[in-house]
Amino acid sequence: MGDWVIGALINLLGSIFINFGTNLLKLAHDERNSRARMKPIIYFQAWRIGILFFTIGNCLNFISFGYAAQSLLAALGSIQFISNIGFAYFVLNKTVTIKLLLATAFVVAGNIFLVAFGNHQSPVYTTEQLGENYINIVFLVYCISLFLVVIFHHSIYKRGKGKMLVPFSYAVVSGAIGSCSVLFAKSLSNMLRLSMSSSVDGDGGGGGYSTLHSGFTYSMLLMFISTGGFWMARLNEGLSRFDAILIVPMFQIAWTFFSICTGFVYFEEYKVFDALRTTMFVLGMISVFVGIYLLAPEDDEVLKDGSLEVERLFMPSDQIRDIEIIWTRYADENC
Repeated sequence: MGDWVIGALINLLGSIFINFGTNLLKLAHDERNSRARMKPIIYFQAWRIGILFFTIGNCLNFISFGYAAQSLLAALGSIQFISNIGFAYFVLNKTVTIKLLLATAFVVAGNIFLVAFGNHQSPVYTTEQLGENYINIVFLVYCISLFLVVIFHHSIYKRGKGKMLVPFSYAVVSGAIGSCSVLFAKSLSNMLRLSMSSSVDGDGGGGGYSTLHSGFTYSMLLMFISTGGFWMARLNEGLSRFDAILIVPMFQIAWTFFSICTGFVYFEEYKVFDALRTTMFVLGMISVFVGIYLLAPEDDEVLKDGSLEVERLFMPSDQIRDIEIIWTRYADENC
C-alpha cells in the first residue's frame, strides 16, 4: 500500500468528521435562533460536540498531508457532499430533493475527475526547498491573483445584491484565504515527517527534530493558525447567516478549488500536466460549477411559525452589525 493511499484514507475519515461537525454547528445555531432569549452559542451541546468533531477531522486531515499530494487530498473532499446529504436529512431534518441529489452528483463526479487525474506522488521536501517554493516567481504571481479575487468578491458581498451571488462571494473569500491553511499544514506535516525520518541526513537541511526548531517552522505555524482561525470564524458565521444545505457545499467547493490551485502552483504540479490531464481537469471543474448552479434555491427563504412569519434578507455587513435583517410580520390582530 502506497503512502498516498494511507493519506487518502485518513483524509476521507477526517472529511466525514468535519462535515458531521459542521452540520452539528448549524443545528446549534438553529436551536439558538428559535429561542426568544439567545444564550451564547457555546452553551449548546450540539455546538460543543460539533466543534469536537470538526477539530478531530482537521487533525486527521493534517496528518494525511504528510502522506499524499495536496491536490489529491483537496479533491477527495468531495466525500463531504455525500455525507452532507445524509447529515442534513437526519441531523437538520432538511428535505432532500431530486435537484439537490443531481447537483451533488455533478459535484462529486467533477471531484472524481480531479482525483483520477491528480498527482499520486508525495515527495518529502527539505526546509530549504519549501522556503524556495514560497519565493518562486510563479507562486508570487498566483498570490497576487488570489488577492485580487478576494477583493473583487468581497466588494460583491458588500453590495449584497443577488440571492445566489451573496453567499457564493462569501464562500469564495472564505475559501481563498482559509484554504491557504492547507498549504501551511502541508508544509508543517512535511517537516514533521522529515524530522521523524531516519532515511534523511540531518546535515544541510535534512531531518532531525532540530528541523522543527527554526524560524521557518514557527512562521508556518503562525500562518496556519491565522488562516485556519479565519476559516473557522467565517464558517461559523456563515452557518448562522445562510442555509446549511446551500452554504456548506459552497464552502467546500471554494475550499477544494483554491486548495487544488495552490497545490498545483506551489508544488509545481502543473509541470506534469499533459493535454489529457488538462482536459479532464477542466471537465471536472465544469461539472463542479454545474453542481453549484443547481444548488441555487428557487425562492427566498421564508420561515413561518404559526401566525409569525419571518423573512430573512441578507444585507451588506457595513449596513448592519449582524448582516442578517429579520423582518417580523404579525397577523392583523397583532398589528
